Amino acid sequence: MSSQNSGVALVTGASSGIGLVTAQALVKAGYRVFGTSRKPVVGPQGITMLVCDVTDEASVQAMIAEIITQTGRIDLVVNNAGVGLLGGAEESSIAQAQRLFDVNVFGVARIVNAVLPVMRAQKSGRIINMSSILGLIPSPFNAFYASTKHAIEGYSESLDHEVRAFGIRVVLVEPGVTRTSFEENLTRADKPLPVYASERARSEILMRKWVEDGDAPQVVADTVIKAAKAKKPNLRYTAGKQSGQVRALRRYLPERVIDGILRKFNGFPA
Repeated sequence: MSSQNSGVALVTGASSGIGLVTAQALVKAGYRVFGTSRKPVVGPQGITMLVCDVTDEASVQAMIAEIITQTGRIDLVVNNAGVGLLGGAEESSIAQAQRLFDVNVFGVARIVNAVLPVMRAQKSGRIINMSSILGLIPSPFNAFYASTKHAIEGYSESLDHEVRAFGIRVVLVEPGVTRTSFEENLTRADKPLPVYASERARSEILMRKWVEDGDAPQVVADTVIKAAKAKKPNLRYTAGKQSGQVRALRRYLPERVIDGILRKFNGFPA
């Protein structure tokens, strides 16, 4: 397809933040763009917003069916919808952790399972799954969130091998800390314990500072465009300087050194 008609793109979680900026960038790149949100919203010009709850199989299937009804195809999917969870691992109930995985991991799988038959039939397609710098490293008081992103890394890499023969590629975009609304998609542990209170509060202050100093969402959007347009895509694309540095450190430094760096970075004693 020409640069003026790059195909049909779907961006989940496109009502704000990285998802919205990414959807707008895809419009500029020539895609016909559909975005999703959990509640009805009116999108910016060029973005058709559809209601979709990624934890609901029927909602996902209905959304994909609507895009096919309108366009007959889906060329690109950006799985961006997700939520955060701040708190110590012991401070979250298993039910809360399961809800997080239902959005961040199984929500991605529901979208992928719904779109793969479409892409196989057209013998082409690209799926971009939004990972995170926390898919590369641990993060105190983000244990379950980091776990969902580590899961997305393994899922995506495995899936790419399974579907490549059908003309479909699955790639990961790994943002660093990004300047978005901190409270927007963040929940807090439902069983807070006094023993963790002071360290948790300090970690939240650090996180807020990292967000304030983080990359603009456009950095991630530009990386998505690069991953979408590449004729022979890489499996992973780091988005921003911080993410690239962390990937290099993780690859080349011994685990003991990485452990020390992470503890110092998070203000923990050695």
